[in-house]
Amino acid sequence: MQRLTNKQIILGITGGIAAYKSAELTRLLKGAGADVRVVMTPSATEFITPLTLQALSGNPVHLHLLDADAEAGMGHIELAKWADLVLIAPASANFMARLASGHGDDLLTTLCLATEAPICLAPAMNQAMWRDSGTQDNVNLLKSRDVTLFGPGSGEQACGDTGPGRMLEPEQIAMLSAEQFESGSLSGKTVFITAGPTREPLDPVRYISNHSSGKMGYALAEAAVEAGAKVKLISGPVNLPAPARMERISVESAEDMLTASLQDLNLCDIFIAAAAVADYRPTAVSEHKIKKGTEEIMELHLVKNPDIVATVATHPSNPFTVGFAAETRDVLEYARGKLDRKKLDLIIANDVSRSDIGFNSDENAVTIVSKTTAESLPQASKRQLATRLIARIAEQYNAEK
Repeated sequence: MQRLTNKQIILGITGGIAAYKSAELTRLLKGAGADVRVVMTPSATEFITPLTLQALSGNPVHLHLLDADAEAGMGHIELAKWADLVLIAPASANFMARLASGHGDDLLTTLCLATEAPICLAPAMNQAMWRDSGTQDNVNLLKSRDVTLFGPGSGEQACGDTGPGRMLEPEQIAMLSAEQFESGSLSGKTVFITAGPTREPLDPVRYISNHSSGKMGYALAEAAVEAGAKVKLISGPVNLPAPARMERISVESAEDMLTASLQDLNLCDIFIAAAAVADYRPTAVSEHKIKKGTEEIMELHLVKNPDIVATVATHPSNPFTVGFAAETRDVLEYARGKLDRKKLDLIIANDVSRSDIGFNSDENAVTIVSKTTAESLPQASKRQLATRLIARIAEQYNAEK
């Protein structure tokens, strides 16, 4: 269930008596650390009130296709892009038929058409409806489109019948939802990831550094864990909590980060250098605070820091090495130059001059550059982008190994 931490889940609720279980499901998802946004069909509100789901999820419940409070009134598009997973529980026979037919005449069906996130359904209906050939045709069609079904279970139903069609219990659905976030593409592999800035001290109270929130590196670390990897996260100073299920080593300077990166490097399969390492450090660090004098100009003497990613890439125990190129112009040209010069396997290039995807933003857009290709990934949240990047890195690593 830890895999649900910080995940963004749309919980769709359709009409049916099993809708009462959605309240407990919402509580379980929230308790596991997920951010839950509930979308209800009109018939669902006949079985459970939106107010109940709002109180349990901590977010407003979405009911209408055109939302006057959403940006440009396009609430369904915003939700579709926001979601890491779309979970429909309960999913009625009617909803499944409409989804299979490609309908988009209400908020929930339109959201399913617009999202790139995985879609999972927890069917709930009478046993005769489940067995009906039309329903089974819809089930097969949805599965062929990579829609995942949780259940249904079998047993006594509200109508008095017994058989398949019961919605699975909330605990089972929550567990199955968590399993959607582990790809296994890096199962058994060890991944080192650097993140955040480094700080190079001038005196006990001052330092020089680079802009970096660490969000991209931390998102990559979480995505690598979900892909089955054992992760060592080497982090500069950031205001982010320590992620679960991985080792985090906190460092300050570039030299500290290099030392941590080289430790046990022979055990590392993939090294991802997402940190914003300061290129230079002062030649000397004052023991005491430097006092402001009368001079208008103060000179600093700097010496070049070690190039961590290049050192790793050319080390005798060199792993598959991925660098980052944060540029403000000629992004691809500079990225290709770094790829060749530093002997990297892949480099992730992004334009940090853009305010919408620059430093401290929750979103990013990047280009994955290899020796022969350049693949652009469109703007998305850093967590969603990290999942795609890890999948692409795993694909390239497995192809080369």
